[in-house]
Amino acid sequence: MSTNIRPEHISAFEALTSGDHDNFALFSCFLDGEPAVAIVAVTPPNSDESEYQITPLFVGVTASMVLTDHEGTAA
Repeated sequence: MSTNIRPEHISAFEALTSGDHDNFALFSCFLDGEPAVAIVAVTPPNSDESEYQITPLFVGVTASMVLTDHEGTAA
């Protein structure tokens, strides 16, 4: 069976669900110009000159998204 799930998706999901980390947040954003929300990892700056790093992990479902399986059947 084919899958779009990559190792980095599995790692992010496991980190999110393990409870071992506390640096996750909901992030208001835009996806293809449409209002959206993402689950992100927030890494604080490591120096006074650095900035917070926001790493998107998962994007929330939007009204215009259509999820299908690999055969095109709507989820």
